[in-house]
Amino acid sequence: MIPSHLLLLHLLLSASLASSMATQTSKHPESVYDFTIKDAKENDVDLSIFKGKVLLIVNVASKCGMTNSNYAELNQLYEKYKDQGLEILAFPCNQFGEEEPGTNDQITDFVCTRFKSEFPIFDKIDVNGENASPLYKFLKLGKWGIFGDDIQWNFAKFLVNKEGQVVDRYYPTTSPLSLERDIKQLLEIS
Repeated sequence: MIPSHLLLLHLLLSASLASSMATQTSKHPESVYDFTIKDAKENDVDLSIFKGKVLLIVNVASKCGMTNSNYAELNQLYEKYKDQGLEILAFPCNQFGEEEPGTNDQITDFVCTRFKSEFPIFDKIDVNGENASPLYKFLKLGKWGIFGDDIQWNFAKFLVNKEGQVVDRYYPTTSPLSLERDIKQLLEIS
């Protein structure tokens, strides 16, 4: 028979170990590089492939009044800075006025045909609510003051540094080209 004080010690150590293991397996993400997401073809993409790059993450829509100007300017930024370390990650979202109703194939075809965009288009996601993408839950963790937590509309933009940390968030109405100074600063271009 095991003495009761040893049995209690064993139970306490077991509980502590189980708690420690649970904490390790449910580790909170520390950067965008801790996420694996789906691309438009439903393939897993480990965002750690973008380590060392500056990321501009945008929730996009094909039928929004801001679609033409945003895609045109995102293309200009991408063309100008992709070889210097900028990546633009576009996430279609149909949560705002149902302005992204198509399938992933239809969205990709639209973006690549109409706008000739070369930056990656990912799986259609939710950016707000219970079913929000874990990546977007992470992006929205920052202390964004008047923004609050939720994304307000299509084309909200998050700027991420080379270490995978969100450094700024911009309103949907913010012109992508107006971010050029911030992007150049993170790319260390004068």
